[in-house]
Amino acid sequence: MEWNKLYNSYNPPTIDDINEYINSKLWQDLNAFLQNAYRIQPKLSYSKCSMQPGWNVKYQKNGKSLCTLYPMEGYFIVLLVIGNKEVHQAENIIHLCSRYTQDLYQKTAFSTVGSWLMINVTDRLILDDVINLVQIKAKSK
Repeated sequence: MEWNKLYNSYNPPTIDDINEYINSKLWQDLNAFLQNAYRIQPKLSYSKCSMQPGWNVKYQKNGKSLCTLYPMEGYFIVLLVIGNKEVHQAENIIHLCSRYTQDLYQKTAFSTVGSWLMINVTDRLILDDVINLVQIKAKSK
């Protein structure tokens, strides 16, 4: 069943519900990295956005968004905004990323606020790309 149909705006999931739905070590690894490296906790948020409606998990550092995670059955999506300040660093490392991430970066339009990458995290290489790109946005401790 689709995530946004399981939990409506009045029925938030628990972290355990999200873990069970995604059922991926990659999910656990990314959350552990974000929490340990930045000493931050996830925040559940409900979105009515037509692109990806439903409950998501946000990570913020000093009021700045690091990334937003969207549960999917068996995998997850990471929304990562590469802003004007980060674009040069991202372009310096994008050639080291997986073919999937390189293609996604090239196909994603750059607007006045940056590139809004919706990254399907389905394997370890893509997870490593996400971790490297997040580290551009904020230095880990």
